[in-house]
Amino acid sequence: MRTTSAAAARITAAAAGALLTLTAVAVAPAQAAGYRYWSFWESDGGTPWAYATQGPATARPADGDAIGFRFAVSDGTDDTSLPSAAPGFATICGSVERKDGAKRVAVVVDFGGPADAPPAEAPPEKRVEVGCARVREEATGAEALAAVVKPLRYDSAAMLCGIAGYPARGCGEQVAEQARGSAPATAAANPSAGETGGGGPSFGVLAGGAGVLALGGAAIWKARRRG
Repeated sequence: MRTTSAAAARITAAAAGALLTLTAVAVAPAQAAGYRYWSFWESDGGTPWAYATQGPATARPADGDAIGFRFAVSDGTDDTSLPSAAPGFATICGSVERKDGAKRVAVVVDFGGPADAPPAEAPPEKRVEVGCARVREEATGAEALAAVVKPLRYDSAAMLCGIAGYPARGCGEQVAEQARGSAPATAAANPSAGETGGGGPSFGVLAGGAGVLALGGAAIWKARRRG
């Protein structure tokens, strides 16, 4: 009886260990991912960069404001890299006089580094472009950007995809976080590996775990019957 009880205890412990392992797999994301895109930043009258609450096609900066664009891989607005140049309106637009019916907007464009570049592309040698846009008073951020750097590339949903020809292709692709600094891989490159549909473990992981626990329970039942 003691031997049977000891065997049952060992099987129970093994089943519990399997359950803990499965729980860890279920909680841990299969692969952290981010997006590669042009983020849009604003500075109101010399304040630090703040993530814009609307897109450049609808935002209307005022005279004395600065707008910034940064190409980077990020998994959310909180950790999207800021433009590396400060929003210095006085430095960028100090020599540009204001005219009636127009406003001045400082524009900063940061093309990012090699780690953020799409496959087979590289950022321009001059990483940061700055300029002062003197545009009509009702002009949007997109108009101010176009006054400083061209060409601009948009997708069918009016998302800003490329500035000054960079990148040449793509628009807001999902990118595996581990791919930064190497050959980036999109999350859809291997849809059969770890595909969850909602951030949780795949059906195969859960089904396999259920099988492990069921086998453990059956072994315990048989050990008790033999006792």
